[in-house]
Amino acid sequence: MAVTVTPVASAADRRAFVELPFRLYRDDPSWVPPLKAEVHGLINPRENPWFEHGEATLFLARRDSQVVGRISAHIERLPMVGVAPGTGNFGMFEAADAEVAAALIAEAEHWLRARGFAQVLGPLSLSIWDEPGLLVDGFDHPPTVMMGHNRPQYQQWIEAAGYAGVKDLITYQVDILQRFPPLVDRIVQSGERNERIVVRKVDKSRFAEEAQLVLGILNDAWSDNWGFVRLTAAEIAYVSKKLKPIVFEDLVTIAYVEGEPVAFMITLPDLNEFMGDLNGRLFPFGFIKLLWRMRNPKVTRVRVPLMGVVKRMQATRLASQLAFMMIEDARRVSSTKYGAAQAEIGWILEDNQGMRSIAEMIESRRNKVYRLYSKAL
Repeated sequence: MAVTVTPVASAADRRAFVELPFRLYRDDPSWVPPLKAEVHGLINPRENPWFEHGEATLFLARRDSQVVGRISAHIERLPMVGVAPGTGNFGMFEAADAEVAAALIAEAEHWLRARGFAQVLGPLSLSIWDEPGLLVDGFDHPPTVMMGHNRPQYQQWIEAAGYAGVKDLITYQVDILQRFPPLVDRIVQSGERNERIVVRKVDKSRFAEEAQLVLGILNDAWSDNWGFVRLTAAEIAYVSKKLKPIVFEDLVTIAYVEGEPVAFMITLPDLNEFMGDLNGRLFPFGFIKLLWRMRNPKVTRVRVPLMGVVKRMQATRLASQLAFMMIEDARRVSSTKYGAAQAEIGWILEDNQGMRSIAEMIESRRNKVYRLYSKAL
């Protein structure tokens, strides 16, 4: 039967868009069902402040009335570091087979071309701060919290449509039951003796204020990174609200030098370990299960999704020392209090040599690669 691709136009379409992966991945042991309410919120302009500076159309592919694929075509109006003006995006990509994939990609390209865009970059679902890139290496184990998973065939199907990889985003895994190498230990101990340096935990009783501080450092620290899009005030408030339930005070640190906040690191228990049996539903009983599991979470893995040092201090020895101090602090707490044996760091841009060197110095190994693709329209 022929494949037809149409825009999402109704509440039923939106439900089908959100629920399609539950059918496509039901036999994939590495897939972690997302919370459906979170996905609905991501694609809802009334909830997600990304839509204040972005525009998106969602599409569904059908064959003989059955939904067999989905994609988003979207536009980021804020500047994206290293990405040429006139570049649009696709994302939220899922397809049952190669024919469906080709039809969806062609429709997304048509949508962008009709709006005057000359280049497409993807997948971004929906922004660089959500789930960027296509998984191309590391299919043998589930993703950590807030990271994506896709079928291996997608790489072939996207490249068959004329796309070439432009940037790899790498995650690293490290054993945190073992102490770090002696050199790292010495760097950390030297920092702990330095009276100019203070590393503290966040205070959730002042969470909004703490989030503003952390994300303000982030906006400065990442401002020269490829793909960076500045978080707006509305997005900082939105991200803070989403992070608060899953942030634990002793896993988020802020570093000060001579009284000035200059660096931060966020570590999260891998809540994906709690969500596999919820099948995307919080109600009627999933919410109770999740709350109970988060009261005193014990996990096998943690993830470090974000770390940053203010731009003026980057490429200095002090910046590396602060990073090692915060990583060591997270190692101790994660292994002793939360029961974790492994930590995942990243994603890290393939050409971010500073962060990759830090990951290598603590003897971590690459465990997943997510690739962003581009094509001229």
